[in-house]
Amino acid sequence: MRYRVIALDLDGTLLTPEKTILPESIEALAKAQAAGAKVVIVTGRHHCAIHPFYQALALDTPAICCNGAYLYDYHAKKVLTADPLPVEQARQVIGLLDEHRIHGLLYADDAMIYQEPTGHVIRTQNWAQSLPAHQRPLFIRVPSLLEAAEKAQSIWKFALSHPDTHALQRFAGVVEHEMGLACEWSWHDQVDIAGAGNSKGKRLAQWVTSLGLTMADVIAFGDNYNDLSMLESAGLGIAMGNADEAIRQRVARSIGSNQQPGIAETLYQEVL
Repeated sequence: MRYRVIALDLDGTLLTPEKTILPESIEALAKAQAAGAKVVIVTGRHHCAIHPFYQALALDTPAICCNGAYLYDYHAKKVLTADPLPVEQARQVIGLLDEHRIHGLLYADDAMIYQEPTGHVIRTQNWAQSLPAHQRPLFIRVPSLLEAAEKAQSIWKFALSHPDTHALQRFAGVVEHEMGLACEWSWHDQVDIAGAGNSKGKRLAQWVTSLGLTMADVIAFGDNYNDLSMLESAGLGIAMGNADEAIRQRVARSIGSNQQPGIAETLYQEVL
């Protein structure tokens, strides 16, 4: 087997625009697992928002969540390794959010916490309501995001979205340059802010090393800028056809969009 680890981003990659997994992908990934490959989800999502996909793939591996902020064991229901955002830095981020009038979604502990229901929050809640009760992510609305952050045991990241992309870019620039935090773009109007040094590629490499393997053993699929750290360090990094041209130019190979069976076809060629 040329590649022994299959690393998969979710949104825009494994998932269709309807947040489903193509049956071809499910079948190919099941065959890869049966052949001995490790399949791991590497996502910007909170672990509470991965349940339906983790279960559909019948995985036994931990998930890399919030762009590498932590590694979560679904079967033991616990965090294995993590680099959360210190509370003092979270306070500073919230102060800047208030100053710039940008609303943020706080990913902490086992829930996603918000003060104002932005379009991103409403869309995600609508998706959650379509799921069985036991698979729904936990959303909590609070009167004060600052108070919620101060009470949290672990702060994974802030997910920010704004209709004015330029305003969001300016904000991310301030956070990066003044605070030195990691800003990962998961969509053109969504940026995630987490502790410095966190990335999908870094956490994936740590986990792969714990298996006695190297990144040369990894085939990785992604579609956005927050995926580049793993796509560029994997033995074979593959960008989806719906990715920006700038991303596709930086990886080894591009395939069809997330609405086409390119992931399955690639696995039959490179793994099975």
